[in-house]
Amino acid sequence: MKYHDALRYLYGLVDYEKRRIERYSPQEFKLDRVVQLLEKLQNPHQAYPTLHIAGTKGKGSVSAMLAGAAQAGGLRTGLYISPHLHTYRERIQVNREPISRTAMAELVEELQPVVATQPELTMFEVTTALAFLHFQREQVDIAVIEVGLGGRLDATNVILPEISIITSLSLDHTYLLGDTLEEIAYEKAGIIKQGVPIVTAPQKQEALDVLERIAAEREAPYTAVGETWRWEAVDRSWNGQTMRVEQATEASAFDGNYDLNLIGDFQQENAMTAIAATALLHDMGHEWAKPEALRAGLQDIHWPGRMEVLSQNPPVIVDCAHNPYSAATLRDSLETWFPETTWLVIYGASTDKDIDGMLEELIPISQHVIVTRSYHPRAAAPYVLADKLADLAHGAEIAINAQRALEQAFHRLQPGWGIVATGSIFVVADIREAWAMRVDLDLPMGDWVDEPWEKS
Repeated sequence: MKYHDALRYLYGLVDYEKRRIERYSPQEFKLDRVVQLLEKLQNPHQAYPTLHIAGTKGKGSVSAMLAGAAQAGGLRTGLYISPHLHTYRERIQVNREPISRTAMAELVEELQPVVATQPELTMFEVTTALAFLHFQREQVDIAVIEVGLGGRLDATNVILPEISIITSLSLDHTYLLGDTLEEIAYEKAGIIKQGVPIVTAPQKQEALDVLERIAAEREAPYTAVGETWRWEAVDRSWNGQTMRVEQATEASAFDGNYDLNLIGDFQQENAMTAIAATALLHDMGHEWAKPEALRAGLQDIHWPGRMEVLSQNPPVIVDCAHNPYSAATLRDSLETWFPETTWLVIYGASTDKDIDGMLEELIPISQHVIVTRSYHPRAAAPYVLADKLADLAHGAEIAINAQRALEQAFHRLQPGWGIVATGSIFVVADIREAWAMRVDLDLPMGDWVDEPWEKS
């Protein structure tokens, strides 16, 4: 089997990333079938310790930070994330290297007859099993596992982690997870296991109440970052930031300054969550979880598409904000970090997102908007986005794809302007690839790019 055959096979399974999920329930998402699949593979996920991360915003960044800290602490570290930016192989990494095309093809070929015995398995469920098996074969010392959707019914929720982590919660996937923070918190809290410590990022009170209640019910030792740690920005630059942290109740070995190779004030909260989680693991006796390893991991981390600076002159920034909360966070960070810059926004989104809510947050910083679409089948048509902007009394220019959007943006640029592309991870991926072609540079991840025909 070749790599493109493996992709074609995976994309041929039930794929809720490509089409809208109509129902999120135990009848649709059955953890039993993931358990059965893993049993047929001799339970590879039980061969190494894991960390489990759920949340609405920041779970990818926190996962990458913890994986970086574990690697800096000397561990061979697996990282499972979703979705991907440029290649399916990004989802399954060992020491920040994606699974090879050959290894992925071999694993898919190996799993095919096993999967055939359970025809109802989804693409994400099979990919999760692939990741667990790859980590076992690669003899990882630890694996950092990011939840795909929700938590309670997610395919990754078959693991028994060392600790569970829940990052910032906001309204997203409301038609599936609920239209209140309490309902969403309940779904995310599904990863809290009996007696397993839980760390939560700062949350609104209605979410905290749910998380605290479920943690108490399951006798899970509970750390609320917003209550137990304090932090503040010390320095900001195009290339990163420095933050000072301290434990609120008593002195900690993890108190002090941390250099973060990511920009945006929201990354301070993500870093603080990773710091609190690492400090907890240190207290639990994990030898790798040391302040110096964490500092090295945070300073070295690169997490593409999260308020990422592609160019300083002119400013070109991409961010995967895909709901109103993250759009507002992006807007606030742009205003704080670049107060003198006027922004031209390139925007595209998936049809199942709160497009009106995102646009309302972005309009205040938008001197001009170019709407476009990604390759993804759920991408909203540019004319639909333009109509929505017209309803909000803001005009828009249409571009047929990301490459054209970038070209049109540069034709529109004026002195003091910058470009920010946002709205979905798929638009950000397309813009990054278009940018790499424009400036004739390799993307930071080497050959981490699938061919266009491999993406569909």
